[in-house]
Amino acid sequence: MQTDFSSLSPDPHNRPTASEDARSAFAGSAPERAKIGIFDSGVGGLTVLRELYRQLPHESILYFADTARLPYGNRSQAEIIQFVREILHWMVPQGIKMAIMACNTSSALALDVVRSEFDLPILGLILPGARAAVSRGRRIGAIATPATAASNAYRRAICEMNPDARVWQVGCPEFVPLIERNRIHDPYTMEVAREYLAPLQEQRIDTLVYGCTHYPLLAPVFKTILPPSVALVDPAVHVVTAAAQELEMLGIRETLPALPTRFCVSGSPEEFARRAVPWLGCTPLVEKICLPSVEQQPLPVEAVE
Repeated sequence: MQTDFSSLSPDPHNRPTASEDARSAFAGSAPERAKIGIFDSGVGGLTVLRELYRQLPHESILYFADTARLPYGNRSQAEIIQFVREILHWMVPQGIKMAIMACNTSSALALDVVRSEFDLPILGLILPGARAAVSRGRRIGAIATPATAASNAYRRAICEMNPDARVWQVGCPEFVPLIERNRIHDPYTMEVAREYLAPLQEQRIDTLVYGCTHYPLLAPVFKTILPPSVALVDPAVHVVTAAAQELEMLGIRETLPALPTRFCVSGSPEEFARRAVPWLGCTPLVEKICLPSVEQQPLPVEAVE
């Protein structure tokens, strides 16, 4: 299933809002309930947020965008792990019951490490996305940030699930900056997309995995370039399905109406609010957060092999 973000109406639950009601809820006047914490480097994680609204409408959500350190896709594994540790050290005291890495780069490079360090469910995008891809086809292309592509996370996960599958990965360094600058409909973006997709088309792929949460925003571009026979897989849809199953299994799925979503960033609140409008349908109230300083630890041996 794919979501056309260009035609979304405002969220029917009116959770992202800049109203005084939302402001008072953020200030603590509403009853405290455990939230789902989701984080990304920027607006890409809003694709996961929209899926949470759709599939888990009763869950209250804390969204964090590490915009001061955007993009993540060209960072080293050590940097990514440190960033994720800092985010989670801040999020956990905010009362989250689950964390979702709405970022493929973090999922590929940091998930296993931080799962062993934090006592709550932490979900990543790679396994749900790989599982969905294997169910759709056998000649699978994955477009991703350079760090995610270099990690071979999607190739490993897909081939473990189906050794007969063929997987081709392409690093796409220009996509995230273009999306963050709202240049989705620029002719240059179409030109870049054609260049990135060309080697995958040469391999006659039957399935394309969005290996970055920003990329569903480029769905109209991909659909123009690729034949209709190519299935497009958005891991955001499938990680939220996995989150719903986990919440049910743990007995912590919410039934009361959701509280307003709390949006926080490490960079400019005004800039994030402006960029979020096309994907949320309204202007969110955004807080600037200073992440805690966390002592840097050496990478586990298995993480650097």
